[in-house]
Amino acid sequence: MSILAIIPARAGSKRLPNKNILDLGGKPLIQWTIEAAIECSQIETVMVSTDSKKIADISEKAGASVPYLRSPELSSDTASSADVVIDVIEYYKSMGKRFDAIMLLQPTSPLRSASDIRNAVTLFNEKKANAVVSVAECDHSPLWCNTLSDDLCMDNFIPDEVKKLRSQDLPVYYRLNGAIYLVKNNVFVNSQTFFPESTYAMKMDTKNSIDIDNIIDFKLAEILIENV
Repeated sequence: MSILAIIPARAGSKRLPNKNILDLGGKPLIQWTIEAAIECSQIETVMVSTDSKKIADISEKAGASVPYLRSPELSSDTASSADVVIDVIEYYKSMGKRFDAIMLLQPTSPLRSASDIRNAVTLFNEKKANAVVSVAECDHSPLWCNTLSDDLCMDNFIPDEVKKLRSQDLPVYYRLNGAIYLVKNNVFVNSQTFFPESTYAMKMDTKNSIDIDNIIDFKLAEILIENV
């Protein structure tokens, strides 16, 4: 099975400027994802989709392929990940190359390891899945969460049946961690979703699941890397 790993990394980032190339543990943020993907022998090609020449240069130096720069339309705030993936698939198709599966790897998940990627591929094959998506255990149970009224009254904030339970007795909930999306090429082209029928969850360790969106996330990643 041939797998194309796509690492999307546009230049624009409002909350944390230039986050994809910020120095994290002695190397650019995006390099962590590139190296993990390259280390996974099941992946045939590792490519970066970017609109930035600087990101492209850093990515190529790290070992990824950057065959073209993404268009401004696909680098706007309104462009979706699905749009970017379709663009990449169409590019390789025009070059006469087709892959069996596509893996989307966000560069903002630097602690996702090559082992995590291999586990996703293994599950994909074992389940004969159309897609595999990585998840992590929720830090806090959503059963202890609710919306608030304007007057901040907390009557019925937590259902009575939940109030009676100890936190350790609550069911385990999982969240999407944004680290790995693996999907059959033809299924994605037809559905343009990472969650088609026959999608399976691949559990990841919480410490590997950090998703860098702001400076606090970045500092936490630094601490985790320093203490591994």
